[in-house]
Amino acid sequence: MSGAPTIRRELRPGDLGAIIAHHGALYAREHGVDADFEAHVAASVSAAAAQRGWPAANEAVWIVERGGEHAGSLALTDEGAGLAALRWFVLDPELRGLGLGTRLVAELLELAKRAGYERVGLETFSDLRAAAHIYRRAGFELQWAKTGPRWGRARITYQRYELSFQRRAQSLSSESAGPRARPFSVSA
Repeated sequence: MSGAPTIRRELRPGDLGAIIAHHGALYAREHGVDADFEAHVAASVSAAAAQRGWPAANEAVWIVERGGEHAGSLALTDEGAGLAALRWFVLDPELRGLGLGTRLVAELLELAKRAGYERVGLETFSDLRAAAHIYRRAGFELQWAKTGPRWGRARITYQRYELSFQRRAQSLSSESAGPRARPFSVSA
């Protein structure tokens, strides 16, 4: 694949399968997971698309293509009760480190905020350090981590991150206010 990536924001036939296959093949190669990981992704894609009709209003998909081939994805799903999920975020290795992932996550968060979600959650595993860096820089906080056998590996640390738009706004406003004035006293 060569050329600049393009981003499509609607599903076409074959995209769901491409999201699943991309995760399965890439993560098996890069992180040593087995077919159970691909089945995990397939179950979550199926539950969202077939059972809930994703993407519906206030949900979204970003399909990254390069040279007409699937090269990445990102999705926003409605989980109910003011919670959205960032899902199926993956980019081909050649597209990493260019700021594309940061830009896509920023677009997703802006859409989630405009749609009225209070929080955005995501689940990942600790080997995906570059993605975790993007998440933390965007304001996500680690909620929990569980280490154990999973997806054909003896040890993998599965994690949940969450971003609260209210906490993020408070954090940004306190950062922009600058250092706090310190009281002082004058004695004679």
